[in-house]
Amino acid sequence: MGSLHSFLAKEVKSNQEQRLVVIGLDATGKTTILYKLKTGEVVSTMPTTGFNVETIVHKGLSFTVWDLFAQSKMRTFWHWYYENMSALVFVVDAHDRARIESARDVLHKVLADDRLGEAALLVFANKQDLPNAMRAAEIARVLQLDVCQRNCHVQECCATTGEGLSAGLDWVISVSPKTHEPPRQGTWCCCHANKRKATLLKIDN
Repeated sequence: MGSLHSFLAKEVKSNQEQRLVVIGLDATGKTTILYKLKTGEVVSTMPTTGFNVETIVHKGLSFTVWDLFAQSKMRTFWHWYYENMSALVFVVDAHDRARIESARDVLHKVLADDRLGEAALLVFANKQDLPNAMRAAEIARVLQLDVCQRNCHVQECCATTGEGLSAGLDWVISVSPKTHEPPRQGTWCCCHANKRKATLLKIDN
């Protein structure tokens, strides 16, 4: 574990690209999303026991995307990857109503970690192709994103078709200070404000 930590520290210092960290419960489609973005194809995957990392080019920008292990006993190591993130990507199975509250608890534990800095939060509401999948507004409500003190965006998507994935990256670009681009047009609602800044939640249907 020590040598891996050293490698990560060196990678963070040398990398000036957009940097995304993808987390969530197991079987939500994180790795399928990663390789759909990378190759445009649906790649047969196994449960991630370590991590997957790929470089993805989107609209002329390079993204280093880390897809992390989901097992509960390994989540304590997620913080190793938080430094210098452009955005935290949290993937939920929109069809899995039985575990959505567990996903909420995991997410809020992560968001309480100061090492995240001011990284934006992109929630991919995956598996929208399945019947009775929760839509973005319901996902935002159950995850209690109204109390999230950072820029948040809920993007409906389907990892197997790719629908919604590019839109999620577009949003990351729009809020990243590295790109100096204005936010995309859309309906925004202010869900939290403090003395430092207002936090915005965008819900795409």
